[in-house]
Amino acid sequence: MHLLLIEDDPALHTTLQRSLVRAQMQVDVCSDGSVALQRWTDLQPDVVVLDLSLPGVDGLDVLKLARRNGLRTPVLILTARGTVGDKVLGLNAGADDYLPKPFDLDELEARVRALHRRNADNPPPQSSDLQVGELRLDRTSGAIYHRHQVMDLTPKELALMGALMSRPGHAVSKERLFEVVFPGQADVQYEAIEVVVYRLRKKLTATRVSLVTLRGLGYLLKAE
Repeated sequence: MHLLLIEDDPALHTTLQRSLVRAQMQVDVCSDGSVALQRWTDLQPDVVVLDLSLPGVDGLDVLKLARRNGLRTPVLILTARGTVGDKVLGLNAGADDYLPKPFDLDELEARVRALHRRNADNPPPQSSDLQVGELRLDRTSGAIYHRHQVMDLTPKELALMGALMSRPGHAVSKERLFEVVFPGQADVQYEAIEVVVYRLRKKLTATRVSLVTLRGLGYLLKAE
């Protein structure tokens, strides 16, 4: 089992890491909320143990962003905030379990293993849809949805978005986008892509997804 421990207390995450490694788990540690989401995305762990009180970005915000970005890893919240209200907030934000401090190491291990088993027994349904942040491309209909609402996009905008959403986190060259958006139209200049990009950026303003230009590489979609 591969576990990501997001905890800023050096003594505690050292103790937890040693204990869980002895329990035959692979453990990566992150102590800063501002980089936790990127570590989570890069590592794709089996289970995340998440403290709520983190420097940079609060643990609840990290969890909300992860769920918004489509990360479905089981999450055990680990925190000194022991009130019922805080527990409800964590579970509503997308946590799967909650363990207040102080806690027993054996109980932590048991809960982590339970989350892992539950996830293995109930894998998420497979879908051919493409998703970046709050945007979803329905490959059956060809429509792009923002929060369950169909976006009003032209065929060229849809073609460009489809090419970008099929490569999340990666740049797509202007030349490749030109082939997709203007197939067989040799009389159209490459700069025409910039016009489509400009119009799309205006339509993406309220979606929390940005269309980013990477000089020399092309364009990519980035979820906030």
